[in-house]
Amino acid sequence: MSPSPGQELLDEVAAEIVGCRRCPRLVAHREHVAAVKRRAFRDQEYWGRPVPGFGDPGARLVIVGLAPAAHGANRTGRMFTGDRSGLWLYRALHRAGWANRANSEHRRDGLQLRRAYVTAALRCAPPANKPTREELDRCRPFLDRELEYFIDPAKRERRRVVVLALGRIAHDACLQALTAIGVPVGRPKPAFGHGTAAVLNSTVTLLSSYHPSQQNTHTGRLTEPMFDSVFEAARSLLSR
Repeated sequence: MSPSPGQELLDEVAAEIVGCRRCPRLVAHREHVAAVKRRAFRDQEYWGRPVPGFGDPGARLVIVGLAPAAHGANRTGRMFTGDRSGLWLYRALHRAGWANRANSEHRRDGLQLRRAYVTAALRCAPPANKPTREELDRCRPFLDRELEYFIDPAKRERRRVVVLALGRIAHDACLQALTAIGVPVGRPKPAFGHGTAAVLNSTVTLLSSYHPSQQNTHTGRLTEPMFDSVFEAARSLLSR
């Protein structure tokens, strides 16, 4: 069976992402991590390249994280796969009915998303998990194109879409990307906060959540009920 036009477009963007070498610092770091490896994964072949988005080309929930983890997605080649943040995300997606399974271990583990798509503001693992503004700016056109595909009413039937930003950096990147593709974000721009929802127009809502990083989950700043409530809010927004 030939891929749908939507899948072909996303595959095209993904191919460009995987081949990108625009940021020398990120290229050096991701490749160094892939060569040195963590002892627990020393027998595995690391992906060591930029990581494309993943999910359903008919998605109505677009989830935007910060960046691949050095020994997570930079190892497995799939967003939020192989690290503890991913455990939290895919468990929540499964509980809410957006995913067919609760675990995300590797690219061929059978995980499928239902009406959901997972991507990030940055496609390479940054040193100390801290990208520079210039690196985020260079990478953002990929996010622009993904959001334009899911949102643009000229290319797709008009339908509601929720963009879920995980963390403040993703929230800011989403605002920039939405502005770039012509979605009005208003003045003042929507502020970041866990569970905040900004209805930007008749079809697009920007929803925000704390990132499921260990810094947030281990301290109790983000709990599973808090995280579940975000996905319940997304479903409610889409059902209106």
